[in-house]
Amino acid sequence: MRPYSAEVRTMPAGRWWDAVRVPLALGARTLQHLGDETGAVIKDGFGGILYWLVLPDSADGWRLPGVQVLGSGCHVAVPPLHRTTGPGLYWRVPPSRERECTTAHRLHSALTSP
Repeated sequence: MRPYSAEVRTMPAGRWWDAVRVPLALGARTLQHLGDETGAVIKDGFGGILYWLVLPDSADGWRLPGVQVLGSGCHVAVPPLHRTTGPGLYWRVPPSRERECTTAHRLHSALTSP
């Protein structure tokens, strides 16, 4: 496993946001389905994973194959804002004032759409 850049920070989930961890194949389809309704998305180019940020506790109780909700007690590696391309960890969709957290209901619908 390759180490992350020194600029990557490990942040606690559950305080400002929770993260929804999705395998790349499902995540790519979900990202396409959400389109402009997606919030910020982190891509781990080494692990083939996408992470959506959602409001804390808004995805509690989700039981979706391959999907993991990271909330209070979990930590997430977060790239610096300027990292918008790989390799490694980067913002697939960078956060902004207009686009930070994805609405959990919309994300759930996109994850379960055929």
